[in-house]
Amino acid sequence: MLRERTYEHILHEGDGNVALVTMNRPKKRNALSLDHMRELTACLKGIGEAGESSVVILRGNGPAFCAGHDLSEMVGREPAFYRHLFDVCCELMQTIQSLPQPVIAQVHGIATAAGCQLAATCDLVVASEEARFACPGVKIGLFCSTPMVALSRAVGKRKAMEMLLTGEFISAEEALAEGLVNKVVPVDEVESEARALAVKIAEASPLVVGVGKQAFYRQLEMPTDQAYAYTKEVMSFNATFADAQEGMCAFLEKRSPEWKSR
Repeated sequence: MLRERTYEHILHEGDGNVALVTMNRPKKRNALSLDHMRELTACLKGIGEAGESSVVILRGNGPAFCAGHDLSEMVGREPAFYRHLFDVCCELMQTIQSLPQPVIAQVHGIATAAGCQLAATCDLVVASEEARFACPGVKIGLFCSTPMVALSRAVGKRKAMEMLLTGEFISAEEALAEGLVNKVVPVDEVESEARALAVKIAEASPLVVGVGKQAFYRQLEMPTDQAYAYTKEVMSFNATFADAQEGMCAFLEKRSPEWKSR
């Protein structure tokens, strides 16, 4: 059972089998301070461990999704501070991708620098028409090196390099064309569209979705022959699940499956 916890910088609520995690620093455009990132990581890990939700929607209050790192806490620090800051940031990103539940970024306004990284790290992205994405660190003398990891895995290398070298914004439509975004909808529909996508995903067995998500990221960087060797073992193991047997039988019997998550 996921214990309720009060956070300073985020809001967490359950809506059926969908967990809603809302960044709640609107005056700072949800900039990622150390404490904010720690809270996001703790909340997401708690959702993963509790297993009560099948999908997570990550969103932001106020005029923006996320404006990147909180620069106000990054001036005049020692090297050890910066290493710790980026350690915490990388832990957050890795937590999102290691979570059994798919994470949908619901993006409005801007998603810049580490905020763009955050969106690119999520498994799926639903963006409003006015959303804009950028990695503008080069403009302030701090190249977006860690955002580059997620960005370069989401879009082609030419577009990633263009965004990193110029720091210029791209529109939601361009982000869609480049593979950074899954869907672009009017601003008043972004919440309902993200919710509809989450509900669709939640129709599947949470156990099977979690296994599939883990396998997806593991096989991405493998050579083709190694990826097939790995995924055939995953699929063979998956086929022994009670949910796999139930799903196949339900299909053959033309009925809806009843998942047991085992």
